[in-house]
Amino acid sequence: MPPNPALRIPIKLHKQVTLVRTSDPILVEELLARKTLARLVAGRLSDTVLLVRSEEEDAILDELRRMGHTPRVVR
Repeated sequence: MPPNPALRIPIKLHKQVTLVRTSDPILVEELLARKTLARLVAGRLSDTVLLVRSEEEDAILDELRRMGHTPRVVR
């Protein structure tokens, strides 16, 4: 029996994404609590991973540094 199209889960493919990943879920909460940083976040993928709008990569790096963090950039 073929799957019912109405029951399908939508799938999105993201190319060239920017992620903020940390091992501490509390740090993610602190980042999201900062309005200037939260507006750069496109979504939360897990308790330790945030999806950032690609065009905002430099802005989020600047904001993280302003907060005293030293993010490691992986390309």
